[in-house]
Amino acid sequence: MREGRLEGNRELGDSPSIRMLAQAKKASLRRGVWFRALNRVERALADLTLQCVDNIKSGRLAKLLTAIMDKLQSAMESVFVRLVRTIGVSLAEKVSRVAVRWGNVSAKKWASDFSFAVFLAVAHTNK
Repeated sequence: MREGRLEGNRELGDSPSIRMLAQAKKASLRRGVWFRALNRVERALADLTLQCVDNIKSGRLAKLLTAIMDKLQSAMESVFVRLVRTIGVSLAEKVSRVAVRWGNVSAKKWASDFSFAVFLAVAHTNK
């Protein structure tokens, strides 16, 4: 696990698994985020699910657990990764659009290039 990311990242629409919830809990406890990021009800829901459920079948439970895991992942994210995600990615998209308008067709790929987003975030912070 690096930069606050949990193993087995979910795609949109995928419901969380018990294994992913256990990994999220373990990682957040190690980083001291479990008690800071979640309230008592959220912790209790996650703990009871881990103790009592083998397979998550309820759509409502899956939605709640997904929100809890997203909250944990956000809390474990480093300041630098958050900076790249918020500032770097948006700058990469803007620069890419401008370059495409100027005729650079290959610049379309810049919007999704993480390394370019990192460069732009670092350049933005070092003004």
